[in-house]
Amino acid sequence: MSRADSLSQDEVFEVLKSPRRRYALYYLRREGGAAELSDLTEQVAAWENETTTAALTTEQRKRVYISLYQTHLPKLDEAGVVAYDRDEGVVRLADRAADLDLYLGDVSNSEFPWDRYYLGLVGVSSVLVAAVWLDLPVFGLVPGLVLATVILAAFGVSAVVHFLTYRRGGDLGTPPELARANGQEN
Repeated sequence: MSRADSLSQDEVFEVLKSPRRRYALYYLRREGGAAELSDLTEQVAAWENETTTAALTTEQRKRVYISLYQTHLPKLDEAGVVAYDRDEGVVRLADRAADLDLYLGDVSNSEFPWDRYYLGLVGVSSVLVAAVWLDLPVFGLVPGLVLATVILAAFGVSAVVHFLTYRRGGDLGTPPELARANGQEN
């Protein structure tokens, strides 16, 4: 995407003016970029009402749903930040959503620094491969297939834990602005 295709500063501020739109974008980023409108509605309503999705009232859900459906998602879609398919009931982040990362904060990183963990794992794996390849003492006794299996297993187990912990199996946390207001660290 070229700079000309990016959101202008005025567009960024207009899009992010509403907490409801910010919460929707935060949720979509945490869900990997796409979500059903019903799931999005529930989580945004829960954050707004400082409760859980299970404890929401029908009125709380309805108020957020109508607002997202009629106002906020069309505005985000028009700005090219989301792709909003009313017929399917699915909302997806679009290319211009990346223009908002600076303003929304980095919500993709959780408490555990997965990016650094994977970089470290690559570094350790590279050193082990080099030691075996150079036939260094002790490492020269390790067959290449065994080393490859150990490295593959380390990445595989890490990826499964990462996926289960942060994509499907855990608490979504709260948007950064809510975490700061409640004195929490996200």
